[in-house]
Amino acid sequence: MDNWDEVRTAYHVARLGTVSGAAEALGVHHATVIRHVDALENRLGVRLFQRHARGYTPTEAGEELLQVAQVTADQFSQLAGRLRGHGTAMTGDLAVTTVDSLTPLLLPVLAAFQADHPDLSVRLLADPRLYRLEYGEAHVAVRAGAQPDEPDNIVQKLHVQHSALYASRAYEQAHGPLGDDLSAHRFVGPAEENHRAPFYRWLRANVPADRITFRVSDMRGAVEAVEAGAGIGFVPVWQARAMPDLVEMRPAQSDWDVALWLVTHVDLHRTAKVQALTARLKEAAREWP
Repeated sequence: MDNWDEVRTAYHVARLGTVSGAAEALGVHHATVIRHVDALENRLGVRLFQRHARGYTPTEAGEELLQVAQVTADQFSQLAGRLRGHGTAMTGDLAVTTVDSLTPLLLPVLAAFQADHPDLSVRLLADPRLYRLEYGEAHVAVRAGAQPDEPDNIVQKLHVQHSALYASRAYEQAHGPLGDDLSAHRFVGPAEENHRAPFYRWLRANVPADRITFRVSDMRGAVEAVEAGAGIGFVPVWQARAMPDLVEMRPAQSDWDVALWLVTHVDLHRTAKVQALTARLKEAAREWP
């Protein structure tokens, strides 16, 4: 009884009474129906049908098979309905992954989204590790930098993040504005000297290494160092607007821009909760500076 295809075929023969009817219902050739029934009877060692000119009539054993197969078919139908429901339900888990520096940008959107859908449990995974969407580690990813190119992922541009050079008000009062002589100031930079962010490449090319006097391992730490007065550094414009103690030392330049990407896996992209969240993120991004 380990071959459901044969059992299902016999069930349709018993239900419809003819080989041709079962073949049409299953979308197979009538020879396949006969082969399945014969193979099942041989495996079980019992006749399931009486063959006659009008078709197939279940034997007592065939009637028992019909009852069990009916229950099994109903259970499969109910299971399929429940599984389809998972695609349309705004319930269960919704995992979003991004880099730590973007959490202040995304948190208000995610909190409002969860409030609108209280049966959802939202998880924000802020981690430099690249979560594997194809393995179900997250439903949605917001990534920064070069366009992601993993196979089977759907990638949409969410936003272009603008950054400018800022310093704390206390630093600006102590050291003056930023002029052409960059060596007259102290800068906050990355711990990784070959960092690939476009604004850090500019910093490396234009500021003497000995003037990058404070280095941090991540963007969130860099912003906090600038706010603390450690030197002039790059801060996303959207974040600086919420930090009244910062002074813009040089406005944003296009070659400092960083693209933000919305990434979903093709298998989950059309589910209701993923569609609803990505739509909400794109709507919010239109208002980001």
